[in-house]
Amino acid sequence: MKRLIAYIAIAATLACLNACQTVEPFSVDYMMPADISFPTDLKRVAIVNNMPNVPDNKLISSQETKPKNETEIASRTDYYNGEARIATESLAEAVAGHNYFDLVVICDSALRNKDLHPRETTLAQEEVRQLTQELGVDFLIALENIQLKSVRKLEYIPEWRGFYGTVDVKVYPTIRIYLPSRSVPMATVNSCDSIFWEKSGLSEDILGQLVSEKELVEEASAFAGTVPVRHLLPYWTTARRYLFTGGTVNMRDAAIYVKEKNWTEAIGLWEKEFNERKGKRKMYAAYNIALGYEMQDLLEEAYEWAVKAQKVAYEIDEVSRKQAADVLPTDVPNYLMTSIYVGELKERKEGMVRLKAQMNRINSDF
Repeated sequence: MKRLIAYIAIAATLACLNACQTVEPFSVDYMMPADISFPTDLKRVAIVNNMPNVPDNKLISSQETKPKNETEIASRTDYYNGEARIATESLAEAVAGHNYFDLVVICDSALRNKDLHPRETTLAQEEVRQLTQELGVDFLIALENIQLKSVRKLEYIPEWRGFYGTVDVKVYPTIRIYLPSRSVPMATVNSCDSIFWEKSGLSEDILGQLVSEKELVEEASAFAGTVPVRHLLPYWTTARRYLFTGGTVNMRDAAIYVKEKNWTEAIGLWEKEFNERKGKRKMYAAYNIALGYEMQDLLEEAYEWAVKAQKVAYEIDEVSRKQAADVLPTDVPNYLMTSIYVGELKERKEGMVRLKAQMNRINSDF
């Protein structure tokens, strides 16, 4: 959410940059490390359903809330248990799709079906040993819980002379990782994400047409199974970047090299620009140099140049003279843009060692 807010702020403030400067936004794809690193000897995994055997997955509780604004007609919040079997299958498919482990086995039948007495969700070490032997795996990833929170809203939009209905479902899956050699779980992952439906029309009945209760629970449960995967395995992400291309001969010529993927020549021209210019043009050149190094996965150099761009932006926007409580994004557009870039490069740089260790298990040349 913080990153989303930051990008909204950037979109609002880019218009405040020098009108003579051409800005070309584009996307950069790169891999991020998972939160958990698995030992290299853990090559075969079983995805198991260790959720309590509840009678059904119908509504747990519901409450009507008062309208929060003039256009809102109705709002209702519902809570559900997730569908364990669906989520377990979805989790297994997502893990298998990454080709990270040699073998992925699924056991989507509830392990606690035959319990005579209620007990804690956590599997005992003897149970883990028995399951890993029976399934022929090295360790277990167990789905322990899924909670769903659904918010249905109906609004009247005067400009449309119609109605707008939404269903926003937050999913809260919990998984644990079990090793037969350990008496307690290796790790517990609590994650959260959301899935969304919307519909517009001329009648208030659209809210009931959006998604049925059964469909909501099933689709949200399937989605919930995919949510913990980025905590378990390295994943790809997409980030927004900006290339400054106009204003001077060097910047325009460098843009041609960029189109040819010749980052070395482009960086050479940007360095000339950085050494010869002041103010915004100096900042643009430093930002571009950082981008050029990032595109070559030279993150140390990219971070150094992003910091240089940030320092120039600090002076341009006179940040030291402005009170933090009164500053709007449009007051410090250059400093905001460069600071976000510095933060993202720092995150990438700090995660690179962990990412290499995680990827070496499947690619020794990484």
